Amino acid sequence: MVAVFNKEVLSWYLITLKIKETVDANLKKSPSPSPQWQSLPHKLRLANGTTPGGGGGGGGEALARQAQARLSPISAQSPAHSPKPQDSEWVVTIRGKLAQARAEEAACPWARLSVYRVPKTLREGDERAYMPQVVSIGPLHAGKRRLREMEHHKWRALHHVLKRTGHDVTNYLDALRPMEDRVRGCYDGRVAWMPSNEFVQCLVLDGTFVLELFRGALDGAKGFSDDLGYSRHDPVFAMRGAMHAVRNDMILLENQIPLFVLDLLLGIQLGHPEQTGAVASLAVRFFDPLMPTDTPMHRKDRSRLESSVDAGAEAAASFDPLSDPMLHCLDVFRRSLLRAGLQPTPPPAARLWLKKWSGQRRVADKRRQQFVHCVSELREAGIRCRRRNTDRFWDIRFEKGVLHIPRILIHDSTKSLFLNLIAFEQCHMDIATPGGNNITSYAIFMDNLINSADDVKYLHDRGIIEHWLGSDAEVAELFNRLCLEVVFDINDSYLSGLSDQVNRYYDYKWSTWVASLQHNYFTNPWAIVSVVAGVFLLLLTMMQTFYSAYSYYRPPP
Repeated sequence: MVAVFNKEVLSWYLITLKIKETVDANLKKSPSPSPQWQSLPHKLRLANGTTPGGGGGGGGEALARQAQARLSPISAQSPAHSPKPQDSEWVVTIRGKLAQARAEEAACPWARLSVYRVPKTLREGDERAYMPQVVSIGPLHAGKRRLREMEHHKWRALHHVLKRTGHDVTNYLDALRPMEDRVRGCYDGRVAWMPSNEFVQCLVLDGTFVLELFRGALDGAKGFSDDLGYSRHDPVFAMRGAMHAVRNDMILLENQIPLFVLDLLLGIQLGHPEQTGAVASLAVRFFDPLMPTDTPMHRKDRSRLESSVDAGAEAAASFDPLSDPMLHCLDVFRRSLLRAGLQPTPPPAARLWLKKWSGQRRVADKRRQQFVHCVSELREAGIRCRRRNTDRFWDIRFEKGVLHIPRILIHDSTKSLFLNLIAFEQCHMDIATPGGNNITSYAIFMDNLINSADDVKYLHDRGIIEHWLGSDAEVAELFNRLCLEVVFDINDSYLSGLSDQVNRYYDYKWSTWVASLQHNYFTNPWAIVSVVAGVFLLLLTMMQTFYSAYSYYRPPP
């Protein structure tokens, strides 16, 4: 179908080109102005029902105006893309593609993107981590056969909303119709195939489904039955086993709906279409089980979050992670992970110079992704690891030869969670602000620390890593594969200053000697006893030698 359409456009293009040549030639030959239809080719005038001398002047003028209208956009093109009489069909096709590229560049659609297709280089080998397994949210995966089972549950959710609010479905359809172009511009991918009605229906259906899950999960299963009217035995809206899989799908980068759409739908339900911020607070509470830490949230942060959920938009602005405009649920979850309080260690002057130089290059070097040595090598240099009690899993500190690393939980969905967060940071260029690549920085830092199962075992024994995978080797492989194709420069990381401190301590020889002594001679009580006995015997031998020499040179009188 596309080939036929291009052939038709090409035919009109050649026809108008021939018309223009004929018109220009006749105008040069004719001393006085004449009707435009008289200069048209004979076949075209006959096809339009006109004759050179008959009463078909009106039709000829209409055809001439049509030709002029088709010529006007061509004449507005740049000289490099404008048609030339000697161009072959092949060159004409190339010029048409260049004109299309120029139009796309002028439109600049990338500035509004927020829901991205994961690049092929990132998804190779881990396709399943980026693909929804149970439910599709948004248009990118809509209509896939293996996800259709959840569709009737979406319709049930919409039915419950309309029944509970007394609204008609047109209230939601008509509200989203004016912002259709804005929403389409948020998606990186070909959503132009989806007709307008189907696109708006997808937004209403999926958005309502998401909001029902957010609101029902506030108080566990009670919210669905007591507040929203669902049965306690509902297969989806009852916090059963299916909820875990649905929650994992809703955090995927390609499975998102813009947050302003959800805000509008929730505002219509509550009777306040202009409200914003409430959806973000609900999303933080809903995705809390996916947090990669079991350390309780600081009391101050928790009180702010709870107040934002209870009070709505005004209190939501006081909760720091949700104070700025957000893109979608994955963006909200990422900001909730990186709550206020991040104070990166400033790098030394030499690192600042390197950062300035790398910023001028604008291309990250894959060789510059090594923060620190692995745990085994750091231990040989006298650097130890201890657990740091904080709910901010990325907040790593280094003091007096000790790396203080917060506890992190590794489970079956951790890999998919981190891969999608990293993909979002890689795709969304506007995120290159303070905290713009913190998840990527943390993942690469842990990848540097962990090279083998022994490194994982050491961190597990220190209470830093807790996992439910098959073995320590699987955890090591997980971290080693998170950032295989990630483009990253340590000079742009919040951990750059800390890594410099660790590396300077690692290069200090005295620390290495002391660590070697401790590792070789003070690893167990029997080794300590033997060392002490050896030192005691050495002292006795030295004293005996001294007194023997002294008595030789100073014999008693």
